[in-house]
Amino acid sequence: MAAAVGKIPQLISGLVQQAKPKLGVFMKYAKVELTPPSPGDIPEIRAGIGKLLNGARTGKWKQLTVREAWLNTLVATEIGLWFFVGECIGKCNLIGYSV
Repeated sequence: MAAAVGKIPQLISGLVQQAKPKLGVFMKYAKVELTPPSPGDIPEIRAGIGKLLNGARTGKWKQLTVREAWLNTLVATEIGLWFFVGECIGKCNLIGYSV
């Protein structure tokens, strides 16, 4: 038992050494992906929405590759599922609202 307790500091230092590079990569992506949009991003967002609406009006969506269509379907499904997860969290129940 004493030998196992003596190895704990070595195990912890090894764990910290393995976690540092992974934590650095996580923080690099978290700073970019998890930040809310800044005021400078609003024109780009508006242009993207306008491009999406224009593509829907002109029928450009018919010229997507199968891969692009599949990725768009997956993204739409993910957004819908997160909406339903938020609904379940908001009502604190899986079935119906508490009346």
